[in-house]
Amino acid sequence: MTKIFDLPTNLVEEILSKIPFKYMREVRLTCKQWDTLSKSRSFSKMHIDKLSEIREGESMMVAWIDYDLYLMRVLLWKGKLNQQIKISKVFHCDGLLLCVLKDDATKVIVWNPYWGQTRSIECRCPSYGYNMFSYALGYEDKGSCRSYKFLRFIDRYVDYATRDEFLWYEIYDFDSSSWKTLDVTPHWRIQFCHGVCLKGNTYWPASQRKREGDVLNDHIICFDFTSESFGPLLCLPFDAGYCDYVTLSCVREEKLAVLLTHNEAGPMEFEIWITTKIEAENVLWSKFLRVLEPDLAPLITCNGFFVEEENKVAMGFVTDLSITTFNICARGANACSYVPSLVQIKQPASGTKRKEQSDLEKQRCDQNMSRLVAFKKRSKFW
Repeated sequence: MTKIFDLPTNLVEEILSKIPFKYMREVRLTCKQWDTLSKSRSFSKMHIDKLSEIREGESMMVAWIDYDLYLMRVLLWKGKLNQQIKISKVFHCDGLLLCVLKDDATKVIVWNPYWGQTRSIECRCPSYGYNMFSYALGYEDKGSCRSYKFLRFIDRYVDYATRDEFLWYEIYDFDSSSWKTLDVTPHWRIQFCHGVCLKGNTYWPASQRKREGDVLNDHIICFDFTSESFGPLLCLPFDAGYCDYVTLSCVREEKLAVLLTHNEAGPMEFEIWITTKIEAENVLWSKFLRVLEPDLAPLITCNGFFVEEENKVAMGFVTDLSITTFNICARGANACSYVPSLVQIKQPASGTKRKEQSDLEKQRCDQNMSRLVAFKKRSKFW
C-alpha cells in the first residue's frame, strides 16, 4: 500500500464519511493517507455518528445465516460481512463479534467489522461437537478503558439415566492472553440457549438445577465479567410450561427482551416482554407484544429474534428463508442488534510468548481434558 496522492485532510474525511460501512476495508487499502485518516478517532466518531443516523424507526443488526454473517437494517439487507471463513456461531458485545468457526475447532476469531480488525485465539480444548461448548463475550469496565474477556463452558449430562454430569468453566483474558479455570458450582442449568450481552455482562434463559431433571426455563441468569461469577436466578414475568420456549434478545444494547412461545394450552401464541429495570438481584418487565393463534411461524418456532421497540416490529429466525414486511426467517439463522464500535482489539505484544500457565492451572486443565476424553467414550450423546 503506497501513498498515491495528497488531498487536504478535511476533504478526505468528508469523502470517506460518505462511503458505506461495508466498503471501508477496501477504502483503507487504497493509500496510506486514507488508511491513516480512516483509523483516526475524530474521523471514526464522525463516521459512526453518520451510521447511527438511521432512518426513524430502524435499527442495525448482525444476522448469522447459513455460516455467513450479514449486516442489516431492520427490513433492509445491507451486505455480507465475512468473505473467506464459515461461522458456526457468533456472539456480540460492544461492537465486537466472537466467531466460532465451522471448519476449525482449535480456535475462535474476535472481529471488529468496522475497523476490519481480528484476533485469533487458540482454545485449550478443541470443540469436538457443534453444541459441546457454550460461549459468551463481555468486558470488565475499568473506568477509562474496558478489559475484554470471553467465557467458554461445558455443563451437561454424560448419562441421563445415572444423571452423571460434566462441568468445565473457563475464561480467557485479552489483556493477559491467558486462560483460567473457574470454580463454579451451578445451582442453575442453561439448556443450550444462546446468551445475549448487555452492558458487558451476558444473560441466558435458565432453570433451577434439580436432581430429578431440569424442565423449565423460568428464570434468567447473568455472568458478571468483572467478578467472573454468576449471579442469582432472576424471575421471568411469566410461568413457562413444559411445551413452552424461552428466547432472549437485546434491544439497542440498552434493555433485554424475552420471547415466550406458548403451546401448553393448545392454540399457538407468543408474547414479548422488555425490561424496564435490571440490576444484579432484581429485574422489572413490561409487556411489549402478545399474539394469540398467530400465522407467524418465524416467531413461534424461532432460534432467535429481534425487536424494534419504537415501531413495535418483531422478527424471528428459523429454518426456511422467507421475508415479509413484519418478519424475517432464514435457514440456520440467528441475529443480534449491532452498533459499530471504535473499540480497538488488543493484540498480544509482538515477539512475546503467551503467558505461561501456573502449575495449578495446568494441572486443572489437564484433569478436565482427561475427564472429558473419558466421558466422551462413555456418553451416547456427545
